[in-house]
Amino acid sequence: MLSHVFIGVTDFERAFAFYAPLMATLGQPLRFRDDSRPWAGWMPADAPRPLLLIGAPQDGTPATVGNGAMTALLARDRATVDAAHATALAHGGTCEGPPGLRPEYHAHYYGAYVRDPDGNKLCVCCHDPA
Repeated sequence: MLSHVFIGVTDFERAFAFYAPLMATLGQPLRFRDDSRPWAGWMPADAPRPLLLIGAPQDGTPATVGNGAMTALLARDRATVDAAHATALAHGGTCEGPPGLRPEYHAHYYGAYVRDPDGNKLCVCCHDPA
């Protein structure tokens, strides 16, 4: 359904230092990094989409956080959700909800919520049973 998601950041180096280890934990390799723009993107090794991009907004104005906006990243299992949450916190993220079951979504929904260093809200989740 999704082609790509672009997350605007104010300090590219700080954002890259956050997203690079997070995406590695999720098994998503870096597709490109262009410091002249600046922007970077990650995508699955075995598919051309979806693509997660970070970078400075193209209109030249500072990036701002969207009220109610959240990007949810899929993890292969619950242990990966736990590891991704820990990785995010270790690289400048802040906790918005620790890893755990969220049965109000569905019986097997296991997720964790963080904010990146710019304040963008992220979820890392797994929909499979333990």
